[in-house]
Amino acid sequence: MSVQGEGLELRIIKVPPSVDMMALVGQADATWRAIEAAAAPADLHLRGDVITVRGQTGPVEAGCALVSELLAVLAGGGVVGPDDVTRVAGMMQEAAASLGAPAPAQILTESILSNRGKTVRPKTLGQKRYVDAIDRHTITFGIGPAGTGKTYLAMAKAVRALQDKRIKRIVLTRPAVEAGERLGFLPGTLGEKIDPYLRPLHDALQDMMDPDHIPRLMELGVIEVAPLAYMRGRTLNDAFIILDEAQNTTPEQMKMFLTRLGFGATMVVTGDITQTDLPGGVHSGLRAVRAILQGIEDLAFVELTSRDVVRHRLVSQVIEAWASHDLKRGLSK
Repeated sequence: MSVQGEGLELRIIKVPPSVDMMALVGQADATWRAIEAAAAPADLHLRGDVITVRGQTGPVEAGCALVSELLAVLAGGGVVGPDDVTRVAGMMQEAAASLGAPAPAQILTESILSNRGKTVRPKTLGQKRYVDAIDRHTITFGIGPAGTGKTYLAMAKAVRALQDKRIKRIVLTRPAVEAGERLGFLPGTLGEKIDPYLRPLHDALQDMMDPDHIPRLMELGVIEVAPLAYMRGRTLNDAFIILDEAQNTTPEQMKMFLTRLGFGATMVVTGDITQTDLPGGVHSGLRAVRAILQGIEDLAFVELTSRDVVRHRLVSQVIEAWASHDLKRGLSK
């Protein structure tokens, strides 16, 4: 419903019965306050199940579009919190500038995997493109800063593929960068020495599967978590293979890993080229591989940015500030 007069426009939106009002308002009204801030300079009011949007035509249209999209997310079973409001507003701006981009509600209601009442979903347009690329390609490179869900989403796709019996095993690997003298000084067996490097993969796996089942699946070889060096000389058929922290591979290690690909397998390579831990003078395989493999069919490179960070809002600001600092430093040299 729309009412006009005195240069202002008033529109009325009825909250559908399928939407939980508490989910819309949030704890201590935090979500509603975030919606009001995102819709400014349009003026929003909520009374009962009726939302009124008042202001100049442009801001009112934008405010109504935002509210309608958030209601669609909630009606579709998605979750909306204060941070999600900001993400939806950002996605709507991206979608307006990108022909054919999916609506935020389509992204935030897509379910990759559900376990113990928790659902893993893409939360940004970049994450949606990433999981779609994994579905459509045999090898996908997910490149981006910390907190963009590169590894977590890949893990969710792997577990879902195993549940659907599209693969027979999951192989998770990452380079142990300090697997030389420093690692030798650590106490314990070789497995205990390497475990700290693989712990993040174990943690993500336990989020997505019953922790009681994981040891048994590892004993059977259905799930394998191992250092990258253990991949040499193997051919991995009917497997979902994830290489994490790939920025810490050398070009030779990257070639070795990619040539492990077997029939019926899917590979995902993740990394952040801005956080390489290799010794000085050693080139990153993740940096090299894009120039080498660009243009090969059935292989995708997906770039994630600070807009795709789903951790605390300060994380994306830190990433942006650091990138700006590095750019200025590079220009000054």
